[in-house]
Amino acid sequence: MKILIVGSGGREHALAWKLKQSPRGPRIFCAPGNAGTAEVGENIAIATSDFGALVRFAKQNRVDLTVVGPDDPLAAGVVDLFTTEGLRIFGPTKVAAQLESSKIFAKELMREQGIPTAHAGTFERSDDALRFCERTRFPIVIKADGLALGKGVIIAGDLAAARSIIDQMMNQDRFGEAGRRVLIEEFLRGTECSLHALVDGANYRLLQTARDHKRALDGDAGSNTGGMGAFSPANNWSAALEDQFHEKIMRPLLRGLQEKKITFRGLLYPGLMICADGARVLEFNCRFGDPETQAILPRMKSDLLPLLEATIDGKINSPEAKLIEWDQRPAVAVVLASGGYPGKYEMGKLISGLDEAAKLGGVHIFHAGTKRANGEILTAGGRVLAVTALGSTIETARARAYEAISRIHFEDCHYRRDIALSAIAANIGNSL
Repeated sequence: MKILIVGSGGREHALAWKLKQSPRGPRIFCAPGNAGTAEVGENIAIATSDFGALVRFAKQNRVDLTVVGPDDPLAAGVVDLFTTEGLRIFGPTKVAAQLESSKIFAKELMREQGIPTAHAGTFERSDDALRFCERTRFPIVIKADGLALGKGVIIAGDLAAARSIIDQMMNQDRFGEAGRRVLIEEFLRGTECSLHALVDGANYRLLQTARDHKRALDGDAGSNTGGMGAFSPANNWSAALEDQFHEKIMRPLLRGLQEKKITFRGLLYPGLMICADGARVLEFNCRFGDPETQAILPRMKSDLLPLLEATIDGKINSPEAKLIEWDQRPAVAVVLASGGYPGKYEMGKLISGLDEAAKLGGVHIFHAGTKRANGEILTAGGRVLAVTALGSTIETARARAYEAISRIHFEDCHYRRDIALSAIAANIGNSL
């Protein structure tokens, strides 16, 4: 069997690594891939935006399944094109991917179905947005409507900050077309939780929970990023919250999509805020999370391949897909980034110590912004690596991840030192 994975990040390396383990022995291609995906498959020099070249490659090489990692190709309709060409592909169509590509579309759907979320206003003119801010309570959250590489969500603490953010988004094109329309939301207080669900159009199957760390610096300070680390399972999830999630979020969401004649097939990942009154939806993502995937997949003992196929075929409730076996050990994934990320950063830095780090038991190193040149591995992006470790406890997993990181070196390496620390603090508090 031949599988093509579209993308070049840590999520795609984790998907390639996991799918390679299938008993069916698939041959893995990654377009364009990175230095890590080259170790489990074959990198193909095709950009994620070059749909024509991707289709030609899939046809010429008789690819059996294509798996799309990033959000941009989904929002641009890569699944629609592959399907039209008679090619099998995992991911939602362009219209279904609006759940992620348009925060306003998602917010309106949630309002229609009574799905718990933050109160918000939507705006196409900056002066209207400013007038709204003048009569609201701070802090507020300002979101670019479209995709902005995980950086289009900004918290404004006061009116001056709100004016600046709105001006940058709507008048100065900070996020291009993505920021022409904005959503201004109430600031929700609580703790975040990420859920991944394989959705086959009518039914879904939950994967394990995770918690992401979005801010660049320790203590949740600094700018928003694509994610600086994650741990699984989430320590703020419960059976009662899961019941609420089914009844108040997922079932109404699928009902709302069906009423709009939209069939969602793929991975749906709602980002949740766990508040005093229960779970509320922050956003919907229509692909595997990054870096959550790097924390979740090492815990999956089942074969991922038949789960993806069952999702495509509308059979996620079939007996072979119903039971997903998990490693009960927790996992901690820490992202190593280039200095300056998510702002400007330099690339081409030599990475050393990867082999030494990988010798530690229970450690997996997933590449993101890396490339191989002249037999050496160099940095090639903002988020460079995700170091994942499993352990008998969250404390053990965390210690093992940071021990592995201590063996890895590249100039201006930056990472948070408090990933999963809140879970350990909560454990200590609960034991007192």
